[in-house]
Amino acid sequence: MKVQYVCAKCGMKKDVSSLEPKCVCGGLWKLDYQPPKFEEALIDKGEWSIFRYRNFMPLEGDDWKAVTMGEGMTPIVKYDEDLMLKMDYFMPTLSFKDRGAAVLVAHCKAIGVDSVVQDSSGNAGNSVAAYCGRVGIECEIFVPEGTSPKKIDMIKAHGSAVNVVPGSRDHCADVCRAKVNDEGKYYANHVYNPFFYQGTKTYIYEIYEQLGRIPQNIFIPLGNGTLFLGAVFGLEHLLESGVIDKMPNIIAIQSERCAPFAEAKRQGLKEPAQVTPTATLAEGIAIGQPMRGAEILEKIYQYDMEIVEIPEESILPARAELAKKGIYCEHTTAGNYAAYLRYCELHGKTPDSLITMCGAGLKSDH
Repeated sequence: MKVQYVCAKCGMKKDVSSLEPKCVCGGLWKLDYQPPKFEEALIDKGEWSIFRYRNFMPLEGDDWKAVTMGEGMTPIVKYDEDLMLKMDYFMPTLSFKDRGAAVLVAHCKAIGVDSVVQDSSGNAGNSVAAYCGRVGIECEIFVPEGTSPKKIDMIKAHGSAVNVVPGSRDHCADVCRAKVNDEGKYYANHVYNPFFYQGTKTYIYEIYEQLGRIPQNIFIPLGNGTLFLGAVFGLEHLLESGVIDKMPNIIAIQSERCAPFAEAKRQGLKEPAQVTPTATLAEGIAIGQPMRGAEILEKIYQYDMEIVEIPEESILPARAELAKKGIYCEHTTAGNYAAYLRYCELHGKTPDSLITMCGAGLKSDH
């Protein structure tokens, strides 16, 4: 069956070769795609990257071969008797976003895109810039003021143009989308483009392949939902394939200073709550207006997920504690550990837990 985009709002279908960032009605694209049943025989064990799972991805052709830099296959490290760390900053651009960017850029290459724009708090922009640079796609990245200078330096080093936009992360996205609308540029965005989630779902495939099971408690940072939705799609695939018999306990992580999903759940809303974000060290998840908010909340309610908010004052101590044990991560990533500790405060000892170390520390020393 041919893979198509389908509008999340009106249900209209469109070929995935379309350059349109969203449906004419304003709805975002989902993929009309059902992967084959997950089984070990379909994993290409000779390929040391996320593309070992390409039989479960809606990619056509072999363009991925020119794109891949060996992203994925990151180790799971035992932190203590209750907690494991998935070391996703062991990636070519030092963040988990390489999972999604590699698949998205492989798709861009397959449909002949030669120039893209994207907005990001830093990591996704850096990742898209790196993979575009690798295959010769022109790239322009928009980042909000306050973005780590080291992330900006990395984006420039990959050959991309960088625009630093005054104001909030949400405003930065608006400025970038205006360029998409005015100039017809391809929007290689990790929130809008559903191919990105086909990369981030490999996070779950790897965990299952490495452990031979899925941990009981999986903590996932939630801003725009790129890892969150990818992980849910991966878990749903394992569930539908009969590989696991129930969903694990998924705990979504938000900053207490920007928590539209936590607030929505408290009020029983179907859309993210209107919040006014204030400055937080957890910049990577400080998204006040998540574009796939309704879709994310649907999953939160469907699987009765909990949301834990990171106490701001706990981020730097959590980062210091991790660093003393050899794990040097960026501030948003330290927030994942701070959220796990907060969850344990609220619910008691939480064994068989896993959090992601999604960004390296050298990127956010600012």
